[in-house]
Amino acid sequence: MRISQIFSKTTKNVPTDEQAINARLLIRAGFIYKEMAGVYAYLPLGLRVIENIKKIIRQEMNSLGASELLMTSLQPKETWEITGRWNDSVVDIWFKSKLKNGTEVGLGWSHEEPLMVMISKYAKSYRDLPISVYQFQTKLRNEVRAKSGIMRGREFLMKDMYAFSRNQKELDEFYERSKQAYLRVYKRVGLGPYTYVTFASGGAFTQFSQEFQTVTPNGEDVIYLDQAKRLAVNEEVYNDDVLNQLGLDKQALQTVKASEVGNIFNFGSLKGEQMGVYFTDEAGRQQPIFLSSYGIGVSRLMGVIAEHFNDKAGLIWPKEVAPAMAYLIAIGDRPVQNLTDELYNLLTDYGVAVIYDDRDVRPGEKFADADLMGIPWRIVVNSKTITNGQYEIKGRTEDLPEFVSKEALVKRLTGVD
Repeated sequence: MRISQIFSKTTKNVPTDEQAINARLLIRAGFIYKEMAGVYAYLPLGLRVIENIKKIIRQEMNSLGASELLMTSLQPKETWEITGRWNDSVVDIWFKSKLKNGTEVGLGWSHEEPLMVMISKYAKSYRDLPISVYQFQTKLRNEVRAKSGIMRGREFLMKDMYAFSRNQKELDEFYERSKQAYLRVYKRVGLGPYTYVTFASGGAFTQFSQEFQTVTPNGEDVIYLDQAKRLAVNEEVYNDDVLNQLGLDKQALQTVKASEVGNIFNFGSLKGEQMGVYFTDEAGRQQPIFLSSYGIGVSRLMGVIAEHFNDKAGLIWPKEVAPAMAYLIAIGDRPVQNLTDELYNLLTDYGVAVIYDDRDVRPGEKFADADLMGIPWRIVVNSKTITNGQYEIKGRTEDLPEFVSKEALVKRLTGVD
């Protein structure tokens, strides 16, 4: 990817109503574009980050044996009326509309009910279960007040997974495996040490849920954290009964700010009973299907990473999610440019994602943009170092560069001799 071929640009100008650090940095770095409050477009560099996060999540969901699908955004009123979740007093974040013929529809904010209907067509016997499916889909939620940049929007990209089980034991086993898969996701995107399983309200889903909260100074939520047990309680459900249930000592808890990066729900047999979704067990009896659901806001996770990893110069992407591994800069005349072109092609052939700053601008501007974009490695090619057969490489958070041979540079970035 050459800078000259990217239409988006870095900027010092940010919408005056944008207060969140993540959105301000992502807009300045040319990763996102603000359409309106709570609604953002993802530009080429931002989309690369999204796709890298999706790749990690997809691998972990596949490891559970889940199958990927894609549900519809348009939802029929009748499906949601069965459980009462069409009612605005139960779920107050619906975007609702009507078809030309007057049929009422909603824009999907979650997919438990429609998937229960779908699964009822395929799972008739105990032999057809368990089933787990997931999707990456844009969700629409009519939040009263969109805030915190891409960490809480009215339109956002979500990974939602749904598991259909034969009994509570089978559900609980998958639930625990999924919890561990979620923790692996957070570890791989760089947030593992800061992310805790948190007891929380189930909102419009269930009475209680388990969240995954990342401790960060500008977090939206307050949690009470036991670091030794890596367990926390959300302020909204914090009381003595909950602490006793979880075996937590009030004196051992820290009060910290955090941002939610995932949520999982155990519905048990409730949805199956409400919607009349049954299967035939081994004894020939009709039993309700058990449901659990699992959500990660992909764009929200990107926002939390940006909020957590930054400094006064800009973003600091963990290598696993960065839009590129290296930011390549040429300083000098045509021979230097030619050598830089050769290095760019070589690294690209090795599969290294490189942003090549081929603009005719001052070196300082290129250095500043490399830091603002948060690319893990900055590589500089100039006539002085090339004369000595060396290339300059510097990590995003390192103070001083190193000077290494082309062979050492390639090995640093690829691990290949």
